Amino acid sequence: MNSRERLKAAIAHREPDRVPIDLGSTPSSGISAMAYGRLLDCLGVGGTVRIYDVVQQLARPEASVLDRFGVDVVDLGSAFDLEPGDWRPTVMADGNPAFYPAWFEPVRQADGSFNVYHPDGTLIARMPSGGAFFDETCFPYVDGYPADYRGLGDAMDKVLWSKLVHSPWDRAAEPDFWKTLRERALALRASSDRAIVVVAGCNLFEWGTFLRRIDNFLMDIYADQNAVEGLLDALMEKHLETLAKVCEAVGDVADVLRFGDDLGMDSGGFMSPEVYRKLFKPRHTRLCSYVKEHSSMATFLHSCGSIYELIPDLVEAGYDILNPVQTNARNMEPETLKREFGADVTFWGGGIDTRAVLNRGTPAEVRAQTLERLAIFSRGGGFIFNTVHNILSDVPPENIVAMFDAVREFNGGGRT
Repeated sequence: MNSRERLKAAIAHREPDRVPIDLGSTPSSGISAMAYGRLLDCLGVGGTVRIYDVVQQLARPEASVLDRFGVDVVDLGSAFDLEPGDWRPTVMADGNPAFYPAWFEPVRQADGSFNVYHPDGTLIARMPSGGAFFDETCFPYVDGYPADYRGLGDAMDKVLWSKLVHSPWDRAAEPDFWKTLRERALALRASSDRAIVVVAGCNLFEWGTFLRRIDNFLMDIYADQNAVEGLLDALMEKHLETLAKVCEAVGDVADVLRFGDDLGMDSGGFMSPEVYRKLFKPRHTRLCSYVKEHSSMATFLHSCGSIYELIPDLVEAGYDILNPVQTNARNMEPETLKREFGADVTFWGGGIDTRAVLNRGTPAEVRAQTLERLAIFSRGGGFIFNTVHNILSDVPPENIVAMFDAVREFNGGGRT
């Protein structure tokens, strides 16, 4: 099988010739820029650290690294920002050089932190001195919901996840963007047999937390459901407009469309299944249905945390894939997930614990857990190997190599 065939077989719950591998095809399956810089040094392959996701400070993996680890899938955004002028130099918190997108110009403060301002002067993001990602500082609806949503787009523009968006969406305001998106997608597909992911977001619960702040919105979903539904309906109008354009432009080119909505925390869901079914499930169902009716793309939901109780509803809503499979959260043990839901949904992640093993274990411990997780999740297909969320800045490069070498070993390629 080639990479695209391999990934599609796994999503269809057929065992492919080997377990498909991801590194960096989404902003929840990637690698910290600082960790990536050390990995390049460890591999001795050369290369450049380009920070394509400035909020999470994630690097865009280069083709040499994807080839080294046998990666089967790529982000459509990697077809953009290909010229030297698209980037400008910076220095990471560890003192090593890197590049930011040319448009991103955080303002260094006297204490070594960095601020990001909206054009109107509003502080929208901040990274502390020595930090590894930016924090949201502006919550446009923190004091209450608006009387109407004619200004929703302006409010969203002051949220860092929208204003500081990663490629290709940092180009979305340019003339002929949708035409260019299709042209780049076709070129990417022609130049590689890797499967293509287009990241579309279309978050609902998370946009409530971005706009109202999480403490307020968590109360609202129980105490002010009418107001919540008004916001969700306004968001749905925008999301469906976006999906229509995405499906028209690349629905027959990209293989997977990635949605996002963090629904869980370590101890369980942010809401009861009943609240999810009332407020979010009908809207998630509509989003998935639109993609399936207007494209050939599989639907991928990124949701952190313990979502065990919600998985049956997420499957019914139409999600084909779940990520990052946070196996260290409550009721998210690999054996349980595979036994109860392995025939119904594809697990994209969960391949190794990034909280305690990949970052703190020895290479031998990394190898052991990687092989164990592969044996559990890969049976009958329905698994794409990836870590539990992004590889963060504290992960030693030797452990990253040990992890991918273990995948290669499991896949029959032997250790290198």
